[in-house]
Amino acid sequence: MKLLSATALLLASPLVSAASFPALFDPSQATIRIEDAEKFPVKGDNPLEYCEDPLTHLLTIDSVNLTPNPPKPGQTLTIEASGTFHETITKGATVNLEVKWGVITLVKQTVDLCEQIENVDLKCPLEKGKMVLTKNVDLPKQIPPGKYSVLADVYTEDSRKVTCLKADNIEFKIHF
Repeated sequence: MKLLSATALLLASPLVSAASFPALFDPSQATIRIEDAEKFPVKGDNPLEYCEDPLTHLLTIDSVNLTPNPPKPGQTLTIEASGTFHETITKGATVNLEVKWGVITLVKQTVDLCEQIENVDLKCPLEKGKMVLTKNVDLPKQIPPGKYSVLADVYTEDSRKVTCLKADNIEFKIHF
């Protein structure tokens, strides 16, 4: 379940990173968003959806709970996740990450999963079987207000789909 939590954290992590670095708010990166016709929600108290039908994914997610939901600037976001890996995920796995602020793309990159999960106190290999994880993430106060979308598309080293999660329209408001 480390990858499930890692994936949930990877969804939160780029948003936190993007908000922490104002230089990433580059209007020249504007893109048009296309809405999906079919929705596949992730169970639990969260804004997450699968990018597609997860039937063939190597990770089955039981639930993901976020507290608070929606996340709030300057507060600690608690992520509780559970699920099952159908095989061990080894070094060489990648995550295609994308973070948007409205229609502006803040982050669009492919990262090494094993390197990234070390930032959330996990290590590869991510073993086959059931996993439960709780992780706290401190969100910065200076997250610019607006609607954010985050995508994490995860693959094994030989390009098999581990999971693909997205969260659309996560709204941060100004609080006085």
